[in-house]
Amino acid sequence: MKLGTAYRGLCGIVLLLALGGVARGQDSERPNIVFLFSDDHAIKSISAYGGPLAKIAPTPNIDRLAQEGAVFLNSFCANSICGPSRATILTGKHSHKNGFQRNTGKGLDQSQWTVAKALQASGYSTAVIGKWHLKTTPVGFDHWEVFPGQGNYYNPVFLQPDGSRQRFEGYATDLTTDKTLAWLDQRDTSKPFFLMCQHKAPHRTFAPALRHLGAFDEVTIPEPDSLFDNYANRSATLAKNEMELDRHFDWAYDAKVRKDERGDVKLPKPDRYGTPEYNRMTPAQKKAWDAHFAPRNKAFLADFAAGKLTHRDIVRWKYRRYMRNYLGTVKAVDESVGRVLQYLDDHGLTENTIVIYSSDQGFYLGEHGWYDKRWMFEESFRMPFLCRWPGVVQPGSRPVELIQNIDYAPTFLEMAGSRAPAEVQGRSLVPVMKQEAVDWRKSLYYAYYEFGEHAVPQHFGVRTQRHKLIRFPKSDEWNLFDLELDPNEMKSVHDDLGYREVLAAMTAEYTRLRVKFDAPPE
Repeated sequence: MKLGTAYRGLCGIVLLLALGGVARGQDSERPNIVFLFSDDHAIKSISAYGGPLAKIAPTPNIDRLAQEGAVFLNSFCANSICGPSRATILTGKHSHKNGFQRNTGKGLDQSQWTVAKALQASGYSTAVIGKWHLKTTPVGFDHWEVFPGQGNYYNPVFLQPDGSRQRFEGYATDLTTDKTLAWLDQRDTSKPFFLMCQHKAPHRTFAPALRHLGAFDEVTIPEPDSLFDNYANRSATLAKNEMELDRHFDWAYDAKVRKDERGDVKLPKPDRYGTPEYNRMTPAQKKAWDAHFAPRNKAFLADFAAGKLTHRDIVRWKYRRYMRNYLGTVKAVDESVGRVLQYLDDHGLTENTIVIYSSDQGFYLGEHGWYDKRWMFEESFRMPFLCRWPGVVQPGSRPVELIQNIDYAPTFLEMAGSRAPAEVQGRSLVPVMKQEAVDWRKSLYYAYYEFGEHAVPQHFGVRTQRHKLIRFPKSDEWNLFDLELDPNEMKSVHDDLGYREVLAAMTAEYTRLRVKFDAPPE
C-alpha cells in the first residue's frame, strides 16, 4: 500500500514536471509584445504616413515598422486627451465606462479589469516605463518606473515601486529608453513579456534633446493651408478656442501677454528664461541651450522692437519655432524606436516579438492655427498605429479599416492566446492584421469630456469612412463634414439640403452608438 502510494506520488511529480515543461514550451511560443508609445504625435510627422514633412523630417526607425509590418491608415482615439486615452488602452473601454473621462479627478480605478493584469495573470512578465499620467500607482506590472504627472524633459524624476522619487540627469526620451533596455536585460527569460515603453515627447513644451537643437533650422517647413483659419462655417465655439499659435502660444517674453511663462517659443524674459525645462538644467546644459537660442532670439527681438514684423510675420515665426522644436523631440523618439529594434535584433528576439508604435492621440501642427488636441477634427482625432508581427502581418501592408484605441487591449489579449471579457468594448485587431474576411465596423464613436480647458467645449460625434458628425450640446449645434470633398474640415454641411439624407443617417448612427456603448446623457 505504501509502495503504491509512493509510486502514485512519483507519477504525479513526473506528470507535474511534464506539464511544467509543456507550459514552458507554450510560453516560449507565445509572442512577446512591445508597445512603444509617445504623447501627442501627429501622423503628419511620421514619414511612413507621407505628407509634406516626410522628406524634411523623416522617421526612419518608425518607418521600419511600416516596411516590415503594417501602417494603419484609419486609426483613431476615443477621447483626445492624455490620461483618458491611456485609460482606454489599458481597459478597452470608452472613458465613461472606465471612469477616467478627463485629466482632472481621482485617477484610474485599477480594481477594474486591465490588459496588464490579465497578461500578468496569464504568465507574462509585465513592465511599464516612462509616462504614466493616470495618477494611481501602476497595477498589473512586475516592474515600473514612471514620471510623476507629465514628467520633465531634462533631468526628470522617476517614481519607484518603493514609493521613492529619484531624479536622473539626462534627457527624458533617452532615459526612458535606457531603463527599458535595462529591464529587458534583467527580465525573467522563462516568460514571454509585455513591455510598455512610454515617452513624454513630443508633448508640450516641445523641448528637444540638446543634440537636436537646430536640426531643422535650415529646412523650409511648409505651412498648412488653414494656418490663418477664421473659423467661419462651423460651430461658433471654434472661434472661442484658446489654443491658437497666434493668441495663445505662450510668449514668455512679456508678462503682460502671458503670465504663466511656460515658454513654448523659448524666448526669455529680459533677465532670464522662464521655462520649466531651462530651470531644471545643469550649467553645462544651459550653456548649450543658450548657445543655440540666444543669437536666434536676439535677431527676432531686434526685428520685433524695430517694428519690422507684421502680425502674420509673428505668427509665422511662432509656427516655425514651434515646428522646429516639435520635430526635434520627435527625432529623439524615432532614435529610441531604433534602439529598441536593434536590441531585439541583437538578442535574437525579433522573430517572436510583436512591436507596436502608437501615440495617445494626434496633434495640431498649425492646422486651423492650432497647436493642441481635444477637438474631434482629424489632426487630433487620428492617432498613429504601426505593427510588426513577423509571420503574421504582411510587410508593407496598409489596412484601411476604422480602428480605435478601445481595440488595443483585446488585441494584446488575442495575440497572447487569450480573450477579453465581455465588458471590453473594443474588438481585437488580429483578424484585420491577418487580412481575414471579417465584418468590420463602419463607424466610430467619439466623446470629449473636459470642462473647457483651452476653451474647447464638451462634444461628441460619429465618423464613418466618408462623413463626420459632431454634436456640441452646450451650444445645441451639429456640424457635418464630407471628408472626401472637404478633408480639411473647413465647412459644415449640416444645413445643406443636399446632405439631408446623410445627416439623417449619421444622426441615427450617432444615436445607435450611444445606445450600444451605454453613453451618459449629453
